[in-house]
Amino acid sequence: MSGIPDQSVAEQTGERYDAVVVGAGFAGSLAAGRLAGLGWRVLVLEAGTEQPVQEQLDAYRTAVAKVPGSALAPNAVVASPDVLDLAGQVEGGYRATGHFLQNGELPYASGYLRANGGSGLAWTGLTPRMHPEDFRTGEFGRGRSWPIGYHELEPYYRAAERELGVAADVDEQRERVGLPLPDGYVFPMRPVPPSHLDQLVAAALDGRSAVDPNGGPGPEQPVELRVVGTPSARVTSPTGADAAAVAAGRSACMGSASCIPVCPTGAKYTPLTTQARWPSGVTLRTRAVVNRVLVDANGRATGVEYQAYRDPASPRHTRHTVHADVVVLAAHAVENARLLLAGGLANSSDQLGRNLMDHPVLVTWGLMPEQVGPYRGPGSTSGIEGFRFGPARAHRAPFRIEIGNWGWGWAVGPVDADVAELLNSGDVGLFGKELRQSVRDRIGRQVALQFEMEQEADPANRVTLDHSRRDPLGNPRPVLTYGLSDYVKRGMATARAVSDQIFALLGAEDHTSFRPGPGMPGYFEYQGAPFAFRGAGHGAGTHIMGDSPSDSVVDRWQRCWDHPGLYAVGCGSMPSVGTSNPSLTMAALALHSCEQIHRDLTERHHPAVLGTLPARTQPR
Repeated sequence: MSGIPDQSVAEQTGERYDAVVVGAGFAGSLAAGRLAGLGWRVLVLEAGTEQPVQEQLDAYRTAVAKVPGSALAPNAVVASPDVLDLAGQVEGGYRATGHFLQNGELPYASGYLRANGGSGLAWTGLTPRMHPEDFRTGEFGRGRSWPIGYHELEPYYRAAERELGVAADVDEQRERVGLPLPDGYVFPMRPVPPSHLDQLVAAALDGRSAVDPNGGPGPEQPVELRVVGTPSARVTSPTGADAAAVAAGRSACMGSASCIPVCPTGAKYTPLTTQARWPSGVTLRTRAVVNRVLVDANGRATGVEYQAYRDPASPRHTRHTVHADVVVLAAHAVENARLLLAGGLANSSDQLGRNLMDHPVLVTWGLMPEQVGPYRGPGSTSGIEGFRFGPARAHRAPFRIEIGNWGWGWAVGPVDADVAELLNSGDVGLFGKELRQSVRDRIGRQVALQFEMEQEADPANRVTLDHSRRDPLGNPRPVLTYGLSDYVKRGMATARAVSDQIFALLGAEDHTSFRPGPGMPGYFEYQGAPFAFRGAGHGAGTHIMGDSPSDSVVDRWQRCWDHPGLYAVGCGSMPSVGTSNPSLTMAALALHSCEQIHRDLTERHHPAVLGTLPARTQPR
């Protein structure tokens, strides 16, 4: 066993709410606000702590490693999986420490934040919608299709975009991405302006093409290159009165280039933005780790047990029970699965914890022939969309290409590495004025392309528990088994070939290099060529959505088949992840589920008058 002594004290019971929501990130904060707005009493239980933005900024400024978790105060009781928990080995392979126990062929390379606001505190802020084709991946013989389609989710996309304050150009999204947006619709915010780098890349690439070497049988197919603005949940200039209300109290984006992990002006949406608008019916309780979902003899969810701690440095805690008519799990794909597995719940299909997905990212980097002005604005403001869809996805993983505005930061680390290399260059290295000029020239010309791959649902990629190894509160730790299929690896091979063609069109000097070592835990070889991937932080698939309880964990409303009154919401429900950042889709799904949760609660409280939802609950 783990040898961790019991640090708990007497249990306290008796509270009752209409709904209890586990997790105060994207999905949990939105669901709590929507349900309270419909008149229900909601308790939100968050495992992590609250931390003022100024404290986050102070922590970020003094952190040595500028990673997603660097703005959070240390929490020894509730660990946040971090990218620093992984390291590559010189001879190949990886070493994993931290919250996750990993035993896969390749590492699951993404983390998440266990704090009030969740990973929504440190996300990129990018909000592209999934393409209609992304909901039908099973038709291409890859992964699974959704039980709902784009058109059913579309009004909830609009509701989520209004809540998050999304900035984008409607015409561009229709014409360049192929999204069927309603006539007359406008995004809440005017688009984020393209960066100087975006404009240089567009001038060189727009109207040109790149060949897809893995697009299917027959001759290699050219794909048109076109730089397209990426929707973003940032305050720019509101397009209407509703959007102005969303932006109230937040400054417009000032180009601070610290979106990950914290925006100093509040321009980027976080779940704290939604929490500030919560109705009075919501109660938030932080430092509350839910460790058990309660069910009655008929399998219906009746509440939760949680462990409350005061000191993030001490495992001492009290045990509490809360009763509710509906339980909503919104604690991230891994943590939702972990909680259900610990209770032996929701697994009649044997799919709980399975189908773990992410967006494996191939990063390539080079030097442009001229200054591009990096480290100004958000991490990415534009991308290339042409490889996201079409018949080629039957043969290789589709991907979208982010144009990175932050130089080689993700590719090789902070600019310190560039300075160190120049200091040690030549026989004696560079110093003084010559060093300053060389640093300015090198960093000012850096460009990176980030190829975000769709990963198909694979039951072998999964979360399980190790009951012999426990966290400080005595809960079994998650074990992750993860790998990449040949389908994904072919997508990466395609991305590398496309990168070569794009760099040639840009006149860029390619510096991409993949080799095993500490900085590349995701190193692998495919068809004799070296590759390395990074995690996008887009965990999904562990309580997958479907049409039947025989092969899925939740239904189209993210309601657990096995347990009335129990919902598992978030990216863990997604049968496919497409190629777009999933936060907006997760938000839309949460709002979609609230319609059914409202019906469930209404039926339990007023079974004789269940009928049409009030008009105010419908997405506009």
